[in-house]
Amino acid sequence: MSQPALSQPVTLHNFLFSTMFIHDDFLLQCPAAVRLYHEFAAPQPIIDYHNHLSPKDIAENRRFENLFTMWIDHDHYKWRAMRANGIPESHCTGEASPKEKFVAFAKTVPHALRNPIFHWTHLELKRFFDIDELLTEDNAESVWDRCNEQIASRDELRTRGILEKFNVKALCTTDDPTDSLEYHQQVADDGFDVKVLPAFRPDWSLFVHLPEEFIAWVKKLETAAGQSISSFDGFLAAIESRHDFFHRMGARLSDHGCQFIPSAFCEKADAEKIFDAAMQGTAADAAQHDAFSTWMLLFLARLDHAKDWTNQFHVGVFRNNNTRLFHSAGRDLGCDSIGDVPQGRTMGQFFDWLDQRDCLPKTIVYNLNPSDNYLISTMIGNFQDGRVAGKMQFGSGWWYLDQMEGMQWQLNTLSNTGLLSRFVGMLTDSRSFLSFTRHEYFRRILCEMLGHEMEKGLLPMDFAMVGGLVERVCYGNAREYLGLFED
Repeated sequence: MSQPALSQPVTLHNFLFSTMFIHDDFLLQCPAAVRLYHEFAAPQPIIDYHNHLSPKDIAENRRFENLFTMWIDHDHYKWRAMRANGIPESHCTGEASPKEKFVAFAKTVPHALRNPIFHWTHLELKRFFDIDELLTEDNAESVWDRCNEQIASRDELRTRGILEKFNVKALCTTDDPTDSLEYHQQVADDGFDVKVLPAFRPDWSLFVHLPEEFIAWVKKLETAAGQSISSFDGFLAAIESRHDFFHRMGARLSDHGCQFIPSAFCEKADAEKIFDAAMQGTAADAAQHDAFSTWMLLFLARLDHAKDWTNQFHVGVFRNNNTRLFHSAGRDLGCDSIGDVPQGRTMGQFFDWLDQRDCLPKTIVYNLNPSDNYLISTMIGNFQDGRVAGKMQFGSGWWYLDQMEGMQWQLNTLSNTGLLSRFVGMLTDSRSFLSFTRHEYFRRILCEMLGHEMEKGLLPMDFAMVGGLVERVCYGNAREYLGLFED
């Protein structure tokens, strides 16, 4: 016999919600979704296992100077939208004052309808400042003043207060192997309840195609490791030494940003020649760079496997496409795009090489090109080993896919080709402390998807079963999989 449909009576409470944009049931379109979110998702703590937050800001419990430094600074999503709205570069990355830049952003927000920035903006205003108004140029100065007053007076808007407010249990920053990790140590020494852990991001170790920058980075590595690097073996020993140090500091994840996972296999002697040439100032060509990158990524993966770390790959991006802005203002300005580099063959060969030698670490692959979703999800499914549940993970929607439709695509692909119930869930991948609302956003989207299917009869009307999945995806799986709370 079919289950009776759930109903949601019309009440004054519900009517008032309908006149607000951000309300308790925001994005939740059916009663089953409402129950899944409020009963199972919302109470879950947060493990934010990949972000670009400043450990210095956490160590010093920074009180931000104003709404610009807290919310607008370093946000390439906002810059892209502002440029599209005719805002000059002076008010994005240039010399305009913080207030002028905020007003320019507020002027852009009404034009961002159906862009995820519109949702994120108003969710953040509500959750951090209890402001229900839609942000426009007309109320920009009022919002600026009210938010700045709260920033100056409320301790829960300092960095540590934010982490406590959002029930963050652990977060992993993104750190170069040469980083001292002094601020992670300071947070640990303070006895702060939130674990603030490093993650190993050795991208510069592959940059033999940019010898000037590579040589400068090797010098920094020498200093950090406290050992001379006069050979390829010395280079590898220094990297392994820093990997060991990160492990002692609580790191349990590495991370790599690359267009694709390469499989231009070469011998160590070949990699050594490429290294020596780069150290003499000769840039590796494309084939040599692929070969060196393959050798190094395999070396790094084996280090991760030996320590039971999780290896993360971010693939599918074309970076720094606007040469004019790159030369005038630098990297990470919002001039990166989805890439169409072939992914499957080389990824499969890379994982297979490690799997044959029983040294394939736990791995998360984040994909930026949605046309590759099924390719990547099915490829990593080839290497589930039957020993670690969900060992190979198709990561959450990344960058331009970190929005409602992109999250739905990722969740549907994973559900159709793997086990959603083993998914390790959401992360912010952000430099902004206000981005912890992304976890709420993801959880609402997840619960709406599952609740809708429950009411259509596509999933059982069994809240213990479906709600248990929600709890695991929101928190439990990441806690079990990542091992961040183990000594």
